[in-house]
Parts: sequence; structure tokens; C-alpha cells
Amino acid sequence: MRKFTILAAAVLLPLLSSFAAAEETNVAVSQAWARATPGGARNGAAFLQITAKGSPDKLVGAKSDVAEQVELHNHIHEDGVMRMRRVDTVDVPAGQSVTLEPGGYHLMLMNLKRPLKVGESLDLTLIFEKAGEVAVTANIEPLGAKGPGSAEAGHGSFHHGHGDEHHGHGGHGDGQKH
Repeated sequence: MRKFTILAAAVLLPLLSSFAAAEETNVAVSQAWARATPGGARNGAAFLQITAKGSPDKLVGAKSDVAEQVELHNHIHEDGVMRMRRVDTVDVPAGQSVTLEPGGYHLMLMNLKRPLKVGESLDLTLIFEKAGEVAVTANIEPLGAKGPGSAEAGHGSFHHGHGDEHHGHGGHGDGQKH
């Protein structure tokens, strides 16, 4: 009986850990990037694409050594003004992708510990409801970039109002049209 128990454990443990590993790899993260910030900027923003390969998941948080705090945010149109709002989660439907991009969902890097410089990168840890923590490296693109690998800056301007005034404009409210 003891041999059977050991044999069963030897067979079942790898299977159980593969289920855990499958859950951890249920989400794929790609195209991670952040906008450069001018010196002295307090805040910055990072963007990326999340794909739920199997079951749905939720992005519930993030962290980075480059910022004291990372918050999930979304832009909304309110009374003709683009406003930024903190959100608790970002849903990622099963088999679909959600893009965090300028003018939409994004990661707000609060109280930067150093400026974000073009050509460098920053490490982020995304926290998912099911998949847990997922490490990502984001390349830092020019101020005003519209996407990863984009040297092209947006032109024009719009009024960028904030629902939570503690954000400040440093590096995120860059006055660029999204």
C-alpha cells in the first residue's frame, strides 16, 4: 500500500503542478511600453496588451520599482472633457485581448523615483486575479509616442482634466492628442 501511495504521489504531483502552471500562463502580455518623462515629472504611464488564452481573468493591480505606486486608470469623456479615472480592475475576456493604450486603460506610475528615459526599460509586475503575478519589461519610448517602437509623436492638444487631482500632470498629461 505504501508503494502505491508513493507511486500515486509521483504521478499526480506533476499533473497538479501542470494545472497550476497552466493557470499562471493563461495570460500573455505583449507590446509593453512606457512614455519617457521630462526631468522632475512625478508621474508616468505604461501601456501593453493582455490576452487571456483560455479562461477569463482580471488585472487587479501592478507594481514597479521605478514608482512608489502603480494604479490602473481609464480615460472617459465627461462633459466634452477627457478625464482620467482610477479603476479597480481590467477585465480580460476568455480568448480575447485587451489593450492598455493612450486615451484608454493604462498603468499610472505614481511618484516616480527617477525619470523615464528613451531607450531604457522598466520592470513591471502585473497582478491578475487568477494568474497571479506576471513579470513584464516595458521599453521606454519618446514623450508623445503612440505605441511601442513608435518614434512618431502625436500633435495637437486637448484639455486633460483629472477626476482625482492628486495625479498631477508630470509625464502623463503630456498635452498630446490621443
